[in-house]
Amino acid sequence: MEIILLKDIDTLGDKHEIVKVKPGYGRNYLIPQGLAVNANALNRKKRDAIIDEEDAKEAARLDEYKELAAKLEGQMLKISVKAGTSGKIFGSVTSVQISQALKDQLDVDVIRKKIHLPEEVKEIGIYTADLHLHKELIAKVQFELIQD
Repeated sequence: MEIILLKDIDTLGDKHEIVKVKPGYGRNYLIPQGLAVNANALNRKKRDAIIDEEDAKEAARLDEYKELAAKLEGQMLKISVKAGTSGKIFGSVTSVQISQALKDQLDVDVIRKKIHLPEEVKEIGIYTADLHLHKELIAKVQFELIQD
């Protein structure tokens, strides 16, 4: 059964994506919960219109994203972590912690889904994260892990 997702679902896909699911899961859970609709011809046309509208809004915000990228360029976030004597941290740094550091230190609100870490962060040091602000714009922000 093909459905169109109305919300982001971690295990399935992103909003407005067409995915295949088992019929029972779609009929008995996703559709009644308001998380998806059946992917028939009418709903596909509505989806295409909504995607076009959202793309136009995002294109209008491109200048805003460029200003944000310019503001982030050259900035260094400091994230305090607990670490052992060898510099290895307990746990790892995730996009949630980077999003919170951006909000606290630079007063910039970026949702965690747009933050991508190219490598696993498990030791004290300086790293770079990619912020996928727009389809055409990827900003880079550096962050330093300091021992708590």
